[in-house]
Amino acid sequence: MAVDERTLTGRDFPVHWPATTRWTDNDMFGHLNNAKYYELFDTAINGWIGTSLDHDPTAAPWLGVVAESGCRYFAELAFPDPLTVGLGVTRLGTSSVTYRLALFAAGSTDAPHTGAPHDAASDATAAAVGHWVHVYVDRTTRRPVPIPDAIRELLTGAQI
Repeated sequence: MAVDERTLTGRDFPVHWPATTRWTDNDMFGHLNNAKYYELFDTAINGWIGTSLDHDPTAAPWLGVVAESGCRYFAELAFPDPLTVGLGVTRLGTSSVTYRLALFAAGSTDAPHTGAPHDAASDATAAAVGHWVHVYVDRTTRRPVPIPDAIRELLTGAQI
């Protein structure tokens, strides 16, 4: 049975990542520009992995490259809204991972990389829901490689 993304709340995501907006994130229509949603998703994924595992992505022999992304918009967000990015893993393959992400205008969490939801974010419905596919590749050859063990373990804990 397919998930009705319009009904997702923070409780549907095991990881919450706080995000802030900037004055320049609003477009001429007075709301967050659509490209900013992708930046927030990318920041949440890489921030969560980086702080959870304390690794330097610029020095690793592998890269997680974006192979696909998408977003559905349900409600407007704007500066100066404090936001929460909800993150969960919907598919974990050998060399790729698919995330479901959502943006909530509900404040931040007290412990973003632990997955402990903030009450407001837990009860809020998603203003936007996206998906993101990372494929892990060798830094030199750019050929797919297995997801590194430490990252796989972290991703396994965020499966939904």
